[in-house]
Amino acid sequence: MLTDNERFAFTVHRIHAFKTTGNAYDAVQTDEAIATGDTLLVLGEAVVGVALTWPFAVTAEAGHLHQVAPKAGDTLDAFAGSLRVDPSAITHAVTLARQLGFAIDPALQPLSAD
Repeated sequence: MLTDNERFAFTVHRIHAFKTTGNAYDAVQTDEAIATGDTLLVLGEAVVGVALTWPFAVTAEAGHLHQVAPKAGDTLDAFAGSLRVDPSAITHAVTLARQLGFAIDPALQPLSAD
């Protein structure tokens, strides 16, 4: 029998929308439906983030999500590896933030392609 990964020619990436970044943070801690690497979206606060045990924002606005500081010279792969998240999770979140016109966290700018 084929698994979902073998049956479909695409990968699923989930976006979870919340009213506040506080709600998003709490949900990441308690909702098993939110997986590491899923995108967190809080339109009212102009925040897009990545779900982890300590969820972080990829946008300049972070609200109650954490802000990150990659090491000088880090590549996207190295930075994502240090967080134990797939690099595509960060790429998806940054892409969504840009599509919505949200400013990207300056610390992440060097890691994201324009």
